[in-house]
Order: sequence, then structure tokens, then C-alpha cells
Amino acid sequence: MTTAEQFLEAPRLPRAPAAPVTTTAQAAPSQAAAAPSGPWATGLLAAAAWVALGLLTLLWPNKEAGFTDWAFTREFGVAALVVAALLLAISVLGARAGQVARALRPAGQWLVALAVVLALWETFTAKLGLLPSPFFAPPQSLIDVVHEDWQRLGLSTAYSLRLLANGFVLGALVGFGTGVAVGWSRIAGYWVHPLLRFLGPVPASALLPLAFFFAPSSYSAAVFLVGLATFFPVAVLTWSGVASVGKSYYDVARTLGASERFLVLRVAIPAALPQVFVGLFMGLGASFSVLITAEMMGVKAGLGWYLQWAQGWAAYANMYAALFVMAVLCSGLITLLFKVRDRVLSWQKGTVKW
Repeated sequence: MTTAEQFLEAPRLPRAPAAPVTTTAQAAPSQAAAAPSGPWATGLLAAAAWVALGLLTLLWPNKEAGFTDWAFTREFGVAALVVAALLLAISVLGARAGQVARALRPAGQWLVALAVVLALWETFTAKLGLLPSPFFAPPQSLIDVVHEDWQRLGLSTAYSLRLLANGFVLGALVGFGTGVAVGWSRIAGYWVHPLLRFLGPVPASALLPLAFFFAPSSYSAAVFLVGLATFFPVAVLTWSGVASVGKSYYDVARTLGASERFLVLRVAIPAALPQVFVGLFMGLGASFSVLITAEMMGVKAGLGWYLQWAQGWAAYANMYAALFVMAVLCSGLITLLFKVRDRVLSWQKGTVKW
């Protein structure tokens, strides 16, 4: 083991953390900010908005539109009143509600806006019928979709997750390896860099006809396209991160006798990780877009296929439900990726917001 490797591998004695010195004047404002006293005014306004939504849904009869009776109207109204009751209790309790109140306070205005939007949506669709049916369905139609078609929707979500995981992991691994090779080796950079610059910007969805023609199955073609959409941003940003590492880091490690393998694994890659995660973030968004396109064009399962199926049957409420699931799925995966980033790059926690 070289001197540099011994230095990095040597166990380090833990140091006792210094006791923080906090004056009374400094502690008082922070405690006041962490535990606000009194009723929550915005929460009371949100509770009133949700009460109005519930009463509007329950007391105003639905307008008849052909054979549509808008099932689950009563359940939607009761759910709005339950949300209003919970918000009222949390608002009256204030700081005594604990972590729930602290978590909801930043979203207070959004809770008001959500109730207003749902009330307008309900009014213009189910109550007045100003928006043509079945192209525009009221909010309770989403409950009906979940109740009647949850198996097909859940299975489509599972298929999309499987396809996304296979393509994203494959593209990220190949892109990471390519980026490290291009950023570290001049020979690899000479041959691969021009190809990345020439072929990389081509949208993966443009290769859809070729992929479905040459691939042995539509699923393998979709995996290839999702992986290709992930590959380019991960490869470019990994290469940029490795190439931008300061020479002084390498010089110090070489002075201590570090090998080439050690320089790559313990110096270049850790220094490039912030940009690698940016590439993963960009690749995840691009891969999700290609995923839906591939499922709509050729794959026989997934959320994209579900959209096509719902459109064919004029089941627009099912389309809205699928779009909602897509939004939750993509946003949740990106949030999970940022959680992993903050865990791995703890010294840069919070520098990139989502």
C-alpha cells in the first residue's frame, strides 16, 4: 500500500464536538420562529375554503350530461369537509399540534389555492356543465377511476417503473463509465469525444423507428431508448467533472506515491460526483419523457399505453388520472434522487434545490 493510500485508509480518532455557545438573545428568536404561538390564520382561511368546497359539492345538484351521473360526488364533498375539519383543528391548536403544524405552515397558501381551484373545477364541470363532457370531467371522476380501474392503472404504473429502472440504470452506468474514461484518458477522449458531440444531441425519441425495427422486441427497444436518453447527460457531465479536477490534487497524491487506479477511484471520481448527480437529474427527466413516448408508440403496457387506451375509449377521466400518476411518479423519483445526493454529498447539502 502506498503512502497516499495508507494516509487515507488510516483510522482517525474522533474528536469531541465543541459545545455550542448560545446566548439568550440568540436563542429567543430561533425558539420563537420554531414554535409560533396563537392560532394559524392561513390555516383558518384554508379550512374555510375547504368547507366551502365541501358544501358546494354536496348542496349544489349536478347538471345532467347525457348518461353521466358523476359518481362519488357525495364522497368527494365529505372528503373536503374532513380536510377542513383537520385544518381547523391544526389551526386552532397552533404550536400545540406539534410537527404536523410545522410541516403544514409553509404550504398554507397552497392549501387555500388548491381548494379554490377544485371549487372552480367542480363548478364549471359538474355543476354548470360549461366545459363539454366527457372531455372535461369533475374532480370526483378521479375517485371513480381509482375505484373502478385501480388494477389496470396500478399494473401500468408497475410496468413503467420496471422499464424506467432498467433503462435508467443501464444508461447511467454506461454513461458514468464513458465519462470517466473520456475525462481521464486522452486516447478515449480523442475517439469518444467527437462521437458524443455529434450523436449525443440527437433526441432519443428520433431513433424510435430504428430501435423498434432492429430490436428483437418492443420492450428491449424501449429499454435502449430510455438508456440512451440517460446516457448522454450523465456521460457529458461526468467527463466534465473528471476533466475539471485541479492538477494540484493529483500532484499531491502522486507525491505520496498514489497509483493511477488510486487517482481515478479516490481523487477524480469523488471530485466529479456533484456534476455526476446533475447529469443523473437531467437524465432522469429525459428518460421519463422517452419512456412515455415509447410506451405510446409500441410497448404494450405502461402509463403511456394506458393513455392511448383511455383515449381510444374516450375515457378522459382515466387520462387525467394517468397524468396525475405520472406527475407524482416523476416528481417523487427526482425527490428521491436528491435525497440520495444530499446523503452522499453531505458537504454540499442544500446547494441544489428541488
